[in-house]
Amino acid sequence: MDKDTFVDMIKDYRVALYLVLLIASIIVIFPHPGPSGLDTNLQFGLDLDGGSWIQLEFQSAIVTFKSDQTLDKLIPELKTRLDAEVNLIDQNTVEIRSGISEEDLRAIMAELNTELVSFNPGVTKETADDVKRILENKINSLGTRDAKVYVITALNGISRYIRIEMAGVSMGEAQEIVGKQGKFEIRIHTTGNETEHVLFGDAIQSVANPSQTPPNSNNWGVSFVITHDAAEELRQAAIRVGATKKPEGHNLDMILDGNVVYSAPLSPDLAAELQTRPTSNLLASTGVGEEGREQAKLLEIHLRNGALPVGVTIAGSGSVSPELGDQFKFWSVLAGVFALLAVAFSVFIRYREPGIVFPMVLINGSEIIILLAFTTFFMQLDLATIAGLIAVLGTGIDQLVIITDEILHEGKVPSPNLYLKRLKRALGIIVASAGTVLIAMLPLAVMDLSTLRGFAIITILGVLVGVLVTRPAYGRIIMSILSK
Repeated sequence: MDKDTFVDMIKDYRVALYLVLLIASIIVIFPHPGPSGLDTNLQFGLDLDGGSWIQLEFQSAIVTFKSDQTLDKLIPELKTRLDAEVNLIDQNTVEIRSGISEEDLRAIMAELNTELVSFNPGVTKETADDVKRILENKINSLGTRDAKVYVITALNGISRYIRIEMAGVSMGEAQEIVGKQGKFEIRIHTTGNETEHVLFGDAIQSVANPSQTPPNSNNWGVSFVITHDAAEELRQAAIRVGATKKPEGHNLDMILDGNVVYSAPLSPDLAAELQTRPTSNLLASTGVGEEGREQAKLLEIHLRNGALPVGVTIAGSGSVSPELGDQFKFWSVLAGVFALLAVAFSVFIRYREPGIVFPMVLINGSEIIILLAFTTFFMQLDLATIAGLIAVLGTGIDQLVIITDEILHEGKVPSPNLYLKRLKRALGIIVASAGTVLIAMLPLAVMDLSTLRGFAIITILGVLVGVLVTRPAYGRIIMSILSK
């Protein structure tokens, strides 16, 4: 290819768009030397970076019933007998937020002259979404890297499990963060080890980020604001037990699911203030140094998320060690390289012409770079995503072969007008094929199916990048090559 032809090809908007996107992708990925070798901006999931996953089971059931009693009478009776929340979904269906068995519930309903029609462990979509939101807030507050929370919903619309994946987090830490119901309470010591209730988590209005108190010191703490009513209750309790006059003998305990997560006396300033008036602005000091900072981060999580709407238990868990993750990275890269070489060999056997094979392989490999750049913004790389990238290599080369075969239909380079007509026809075939892939992958992309979702999303992105950018660019590049 002479210089003028090459310049004309580069100036074509299709090729220019492709080159700009490719260069921008390399900049976004930013491969550079690091302490452990080659570092990039790519985000790796627990498959490739090590980490933990936990699957929680909701301690709840969706129950359908028949009863001669009115709902105004039946629902309160059920709440009293079960000592649990009972939420009405429709005229004969309730959500019972308790881990009661079907047999025990049937016996209780029989005593209330009510027939149990169906019993499905799990929660409604609305409840599951609430739990997902709270767990995401907990995990994000800790600063974990792009943790994933999936609600697993059956065909009947009932969610029984929720799965959490956290890269770079140990199993013990993962269970500490998400394996709790999160019922939060503050109590004050009276005499000895006796305590009395002050407020629940729903009285906390806002929580600040962990900070150094005072500023630029080595002492860490968390500021939070409680409601006016809770502030008055705190003042009355502090006066009643004598904490305003002798704060060191009356600790405030912050309790999560029955376990004390923080305990400290009132500060002298707060004790003096409560003697005269209530205050809604409180500060929990957690200590000095890195340990104090970590305790402040954990306490912030507890304060921000008073309670899950329904109890959960750990139904399953697992982890991937960082060493095994490194092995997965190596084999994933090796698999990608072998796939690209296999594609190059297959195309060479077909065309026996380096001038055709090289741009096909170059375009095919550059698509992977562009897709990797997209993933840095909104998703982690895991084994399923790598499988999607390799699948894109295969489908991508198929479409490039369609373009090349359509152009060389008669075994020779066509005239410019006929070339454009054949290229348009080839792109039409590719667009139709891409449409079927999009339709097939869309359900997997929108459903919470854990790793299958990553495979579907990367496949859809590969199709869109191919149809909109790389296929038109290849058509223009191959025209310049074949014309010579």
